[in-house]
Amino acid sequence: MEIAQDYLLPCGRDVETMWERLDEPDEHETGCEHCGGARASLLVLRELTGELIADEPEPSLDLTGRIMAAVRADVRKRDLLPVATTEPGAVRVSAQAVAAVLRFAADSVEGVRARRCKVTEAADYSVIVEMTIAVAYREFSGTALALVRDRVAAAASARVGVRLARLDLTMDDLYES
Repeated sequence: MEIAQDYLLPCGRDVETMWERLDEPDEHETGCEHCGGARASLLVLRELTGELIADEPEPSLDLTGRIMAAVRADVRKRDLLPVATTEPGAVRVSAQAVAAVLRFAADSVEGVRARRCKVTEAADYSVIVEMTIAVAYREFSGTALALVRDRVAAAASARVGVRLARLDLTMDDLYES
């Protein structure tokens, strides 16, 4: 079974062949109206694809705000973790919110995508974190995993105010970057 068929222009030229030698058109391609139109479209496609590849999108503040609003709205009373404080009264934070912050910290490491993150209470205002990650196979190294550990621990302490009692980090997938 043939998955893709060649796309022929009315003049009989194959677009796939034209794409392969886009920067080196032959005499027919430079003089033919069909080839000229297809070549111009392919050049635009290559330029736009290059821009998409070069673009490093960051989430908008609006998107981040909506995500955090959803996290706050979905707080479950049974999933609250204690946070140490010097002020009177108890402070508790959603385990889901903590997991979201820790996943974001892991995602900040180049070539790493956080997958699942489960946060549970441990003794003395500390937490146990079980996190699974996927790593780009070109970025895979012990250094990347150590950096994930450092960033997750720093985020737990600095951003949330909890101490990691244990971080169980499991790499469960490799992906192509």
